Amino acid sequence: VQLQASGGGSVQAGGSLRLSCAASGSIFSINVMGWYRQAPRKQRELVATITNVGITNYADSVKGRFTISRDNIKNTVTLQMNSLKPEDTAVYYCNADGLRLNVDRRLTYQYWGQGTQVTVSS
Repeated sequence: VQLQASGGGSVQAGGSLRLSCAASGSIFSINVMGWYRQAPRKQRELVATITNVGITNYADSVKGRFTISRDNIKNTVTLQMNSLKPEDTAVYYCNADGLRLNVDRRLTYQYWGQGTQVTVSS
């Protein structure tokens, strides 16, 4: 299984970016997909998650600005980030949790993408 993230970049404060992540492999299902971020000298933190039935969870710092969505058929998750602030600057990581493979659906796994840099300048 691989999680391939894309869409990071540099933007001025107030701008928008869209992150996408695709999970590939012999996947039966994924319970939760989400985005986390890690700023320099800080711990990795949750940004947003979405379950396979569309239940979302957002960090307070991004509520009203970021929107997470997913495609269960394509195993993709997208994070639309609007009204970006300099404090949103971080490496953003895609996550797939509760992932079941076709080879053995009894087991669940967690996978991380490679990270994509988001830089917001003031």
